[in-house]
Amino acid sequence: MAKVSPLMLAPPLIFGAFVLLAAVGMFRDDPESLPSAREGQPAPALVLTEFPGAPGFDEATLRDGEVKLVNFWASWCAPCRAEHPSLEKLAAEGIPIYGVNYKDKVENAQAFLDELGNPFAALGRDEQGRTGLDWGVYGVPETYVIAGDGAIVLRFAGPITSRVIDSTIRPALEKAAAR
Repeated sequence: MAKVSPLMLAPPLIFGAFVLLAAVGMFRDDPESLPSAREGQPAPALVLTEFPGAPGFDEATLRDGEVKLVNFWASWCAPCRAEHPSLEKLAAEGIPIYGVNYKDKVENAQAFLDELGNPFAALGRDEQGRTGLDWGVYGVPETYVIAGDGAIVLRFAGPITSRVIDSTIRPALEKAAAR
């Protein structure tokens, strides 16, 4: 009888582990989404600097009884440019959007808004990324649906499109309004 080396068993075991990981990943609810530990919790503190010429906002604004979006964006971010028409559409519908300009130069951010329009009810700057870190931002753009009591109902990473508005943002806005 031939003796089987333990090293001969390693390749099939490694392959089996990869197959198991792939199967688990395929059957998740939304394999594209990034999990957020913040959903259902109060929005973290906002440590923002003034965006010149624009109204600012703070934690009290997030808890004013009104459902809103908080959008982290930057002028250097191509997906932010792609999502901008969708933000303009939501703002035109009366949905308040509060913008956090993330790790950007104010003159570049202002040029971005001058070119594409300003959908934001108020703006603040997160020059060092500290607020983004507190909020769990992986990268821009990221949008949070905030209930009137200041709780995070949804975190959406990536650009908002018409499809995302219908499939993800609107249901979260409805959920936030029902809180």
